Amino acid sequence: MARTFILTNLLVFALTGVGFAAGMEWNTEALHDSAVWTVRMNDAGVSTGPNGLRIETAKGRDWAIVAAETHPAGPVERFRVVVNELTAGAHVIVRFSGDFDGAGREDSVVPIDVMDAPGDTVVDLEPRVAWRAPRGLRLLQLGVEGKPDAHVLFGAVEFLPPTGNAITPKSGTQPGQSSIECVDLMPNLPEPYLMKDWKATARAFDRFVFDFNAQGEYLPFIWRDDAQVNIDAPTFGLPSYAGSPQQTPGSGAQEGITCMGTVLGATVAGIDKRKQENDYVAMCAAWYNRRNGLNLVLNAMNQETGGSFWYELWPHVVFYGLCDKYPEQPGFRDILRATANGWSDACAALAGADGIPDFNHTSFDFRTMKPVDNGKWREPDAAAGVAWLEYAAGNAFGDEKYLDAAKKSLAFLQRLDYNPFYEVLLPYGALAAARCNAEHGDAFDVDKLLGWCFGISDVRGGWGVLLGRWGDDDCHGLVGSVDNRGGYAFAMNTFVQADALVPLARYNTRHARAIGKWMLNAANAARLFYADGLPPEKQSSAAWTGDPKNLIAYEGLRHRWQGREPYATGDPIAMNWGPKTDRGLYGSAYVGIFGGIIHTTNVERVLQLDCLATDFFHGRAWPTCLYFNPWPETKEIEMPVGSQSCDLYDAVGHRFLARNVKDTARFSLEGDYAAVVVVVPADEEVMRDGRKLLVGGAVVDFNTPTETAS
Repeated sequence: MARTFILTNLLVFALTGVGFAAGMEWNTEALHDSAVWTVRMNDAGVSTGPNGLRIETAKGRDWAIVAAETHPAGPVERFRVVVNELTAGAHVIVRFSGDFDGAGREDSVVPIDVMDAPGDTVVDLEPRVAWRAPRGLRLLQLGVEGKPDAHVLFGAVEFLPPTGNAITPKSGTQPGQSSIECVDLMPNLPEPYLMKDWKATARAFDRFVFDFNAQGEYLPFIWRDDAQVNIDAPTFGLPSYAGSPQQTPGSGAQEGITCMGTVLGATVAGIDKRKQENDYVAMCAAWYNRRNGLNLVLNAMNQETGGSFWYELWPHVVFYGLCDKYPEQPGFRDILRATANGWSDACAALAGADGIPDFNHTSFDFRTMKPVDNGKWREPDAAAGVAWLEYAAGNAFGDEKYLDAAKKSLAFLQRLDYNPFYEVLLPYGALAAARCNAEHGDAFDVDKLLGWCFGISDVRGGWGVLLGRWGDDDCHGLVGSVDNRGGYAFAMNTFVQADALVPLARYNTRHARAIGKWMLNAANAARLFYADGLPPEKQSSAAWTGDPKNLIAYEGLRHRWQGREPYATGDPIAMNWGPKTDRGLYGSAYVGIFGGIIHTTNVERVLQLDCLATDFFHGRAWPTCLYFNPWPETKEIEMPVGSQSCDLYDAVGHRFLARNVKDTARFSLEGDYAAVVVVVPADEEVMRDGRKLLVGGAVVDFNTPTETAS
């Protein structure tokens, strides 16, 4: 979760709409020719000489970039940078921009790496950039970020020839499966393979953070809050980071994203949060801003709107998950309806002449019922968050008003020609679209939305799913910033993307293989967010001893930091803005999503992914699990099914895999294939309803071929 406005956004806006010619073929001698550097940003000072290209920040500015229209001579995997001089405390900027997503626009900015000191370094290109560089790269950007009058002197910049080890897309051969380029660039067998026990981690995390008697530095985390701002009862508080001095008992500064997130995560992992020392589910109603009259679930208990769409929508997404998991919780349905009405009204206020709301804004002010633009960034994927909330409310209440608002929000996304991914909301639009198509016969472009979820954002430079081998570890599949020091992944974003996309495989089985392969990579790499995943010298808060069982994840994982890679870290220590550690409870809160979804099987690297664990507000359904076999050969998979006789149906292959099985069922799964396996009671009636196949009255396949499965 990026809590600062980073330089990349400025660069995206600076370049949006600018078209650059292919330019010259790059030669490092261009560093000595000032006429080559035709694009100069932020009043950058430029001079050239025999020692290279000197770039200096202007008075009152903290960054400067110059650019040349150029491209490499041919395929490229790496580049070399020599920096002869650099002002102390400044860092180097080296970026490429061009049409890297194949959309025909030259407005994407894809930063590659930075240096903090003079020297000679060789950097691997981000795989998507390397794959497209010969045809997509249009602009080489060099610069410096630091105090006014900071400067950098580049002595050499060279594209290096391929080594033969480049990552190239490799799509699967399973019939009927759609490819996602980012996932195609991931390995089937990430190395090293060290799968964490996510369920055990989630349950132990819950015990730790909700322990009022925990002892140690910065402990206990939890406190009782008796302020009774929005409910006539106490609630609870947790800090967003271990060692957060501004979030303490009596401060009222606890975040709903953290506190409600811990309750939802634990619930998904199988813990009933109503039946512990306190009813923590009931306490979550404290974030419903009733007293100030907004009647919205927000990140603080007394908060205004208009600051950031995602901060105002994400607490609703979390609370809606709790509404689904605890349908009988007093007052929750009333909050669900009131907030769905609020966002439906916002859709109407944002609507144009065609009735489609325009979410291309920073936020929405519910006091004035008007959009807010701060002039710095926009968050158009708010449409995805609203679409999901309204779709969920439509299922909860059977009210067409909400479904209409959901579809209009999706229509906004449908007509975009740029990737709107800002923080966490976009995958929920993909899920809402897939469910609209499967359950209501719509035709939203799920391929487009999923491509964006795994692509590189056009509104927040470099944001998306990361690729690459960082040091000795495959780190493919984590979610965060491609452009921040060669890659900066975040625990929260990685966990919650699974929340939306694993259940999507039920409704759109064409992407089952891609989702299964991505989850294998992400679940394996996510262990590196934890202190036991890396040696102490590769983490920023190893000195903190308050978490001996390593249950609080680092906020993020950097590709490289101070010469080490990968490096578990976060924003607080590097930016010195308060918390004493980079160990983030706000991200760790959502580990229960992995804990509820991910289960290992009898075959190493073949995971069982529970498609119903986070399929909130779904209709009647039988147990459904996604399997992906990453091995080249067929594997025999064992699946616990209970003591009652049942059948196994594969919604990907549209066929029954086994009949009249119980206890431990077995089925064969071909190499590099996926299956969405539904466990149905044996001898139940099988019938069709249009494209849907039902067993015992519950849909097991939303898109069957013409012939009935047998």
